[in-house]
Amino acid sequence: MHLYKRLRREYEQRLGTTRGVAHKYEVHRRTVRAALKNAMPPKRKVTVREKPKMAAAIPFIDAILENHLKAPFNRQSTAHQIWSRMRIEMPACDIGESTVRAYVRVRRAKLNTAEQWPPSQAAAVWMMQVLHGDVALRDVEKTLPSEAALTLVKFIKGGRLRERKKALAVLGCLRGVRTAVIARCLQMSRRTIRRYFDSFSKDGPNELFSKKATKSKDDPVRNQLIFSLLHSPPSAHGINRTSWRMDDLYRIMAASGHRTSKQRIRLLIKTAGFKWRKAKVVLTSNDPEYHAKVGVIKQILSVLKEDEAFFSIDEYGPFAIKRKGGTKRVGPGEDYAVPQYQTSKGSLILTAALELSRNQITHFYSSKKNTEEMIKMADQLRAQYGKCRTIYLSWDGASWHISKKLLLHLNEVNQSSVQDGLPVVKTAPLPAGAQFLNVIESVFSCMARGIIHNSDYPSAEAAKAAIDLYFKERNDFFVRRPKRAGRKIWGHERAPSEFSEANNCKDPLYR
Repeated sequence: MHLYKRLRREYEQRLGTTRGVAHKYEVHRRTVRAALKNAMPPKRKVTVREKPKMAAAIPFIDAILENHLKAPFNRQSTAHQIWSRMRIEMPACDIGESTVRAYVRVRRAKLNTAEQWPPSQAAAVWMMQVLHGDVALRDVEKTLPSEAALTLVKFIKGGRLRERKKALAVLGCLRGVRTAVIARCLQMSRRTIRRYFDSFSKDGPNELFSKKATKSKDDPVRNQLIFSLLHSPPSAHGINRTSWRMDDLYRIMAASGHRTSKQRIRLLIKTAGFKWRKAKVVLTSNDPEYHAKVGVIKQILSVLKEDEAFFSIDEYGPFAIKRKGGTKRVGPGEDYAVPQYQTSKGSLILTAALELSRNQITHFYSSKKNTEEMIKMADQLRAQYGKCRTIYLSWDGASWHISKKLLLHLNEVNQSSVQDGLPVVKTAPLPAGAQFLNVIESVFSCMARGIIHNSDYPSAEAAKAAIDLYFKERNDFFVRRPKRAGRKIWGHERAPSEFSEANNCKDPLYR
């Protein structure tokens, strides 16, 4: 009432506007307007608040708790059971389960005193009260040594559930509570409780709650098995699927004697660079003779002699001679773009063979991919490695690699190989759809990044000259520093140039 008088007087004496008066007395402008219209402030409406819904349910809940007071500890009604009975017997009382649970916990803590329970049940009630925070923890600190009490209480107050249960298990043992009672309250085994208490007694609380990082030892055999499974079809292991699942990998690994967690398998696969790609990179082979063909190649390489040579053969291309995109360093504010539509300056198909023991590349350019080019490659390798006794040709399952004409030609030259003084030619075909085993793909990947990507050759001849120089420098390097393919790699090949089921030689980024 006095405020209304001051507001009316301030405004009527024209000492300010409505906004100014409201600002001066720190009230809302609606209050100033109400004071100008009415001499007296309106009376407040007094609403009579109804009694809380919980008041009607308290006698019902108390009766249930008091009746079950002397019942065995594991036969008492839970808060959920009491709430369910209320919904049936008191349908008009609409109370949430969380409200009933909170009241039951507080009320039960008051009723369940140590004098009312037998020793074992009283200890169990006390432990549950400590776990739920219904017992003052300063009373707990008085029963233990100072440092140990502070550490245990700290984890009971703010630790995770596992740490709280650890601390409470040790606390129960220190108070003389039977191990069976602690195990029943905390839902853990008695052996675990004894292990916690022994660790606390020997090394103290810091060792009990320390996070011990378990480092998994690197197992090359296990890693080899994981990637071997990824590169083989699930059907080869009796699994009716076309792609691997983590559950299947885990089960096959365990059956092979290499039990590894699923998390570890995921980490190894991710570290190796495997990613999910849609219809771009095929990492599995559907060849039913996959293991047999891989076993033949492994056997050849394991006993390869100095007068023998093993070649990984494939074609690169055809690719158009035009401005190519790629990854390179650009300056700030500089745009790096390649026109989508360009006039081609020609096209090339590169046919090459990588000799694994000497790490040498033999290559030429072809106009087509056909049997005649494979015959040309076989004859060129026979002439180039004429001092060898046997040479092995390994290629994928393309039709021109396994044609009858090619096999007939190899049989004819082998019949006259002794008279001509040239090596015998044998084939070691790769499984169908297993380009990840073709070692020369890793060399093609590096050549593409270094010679083809970011290029703008004026003609096909210029591109040929750059590719020839690349392979010449690579061959000269390994002539000066002899190394079997797979140890020291020329340039930065995506994978070691060695035959291994764990390899994924083909780079998915090059075309």
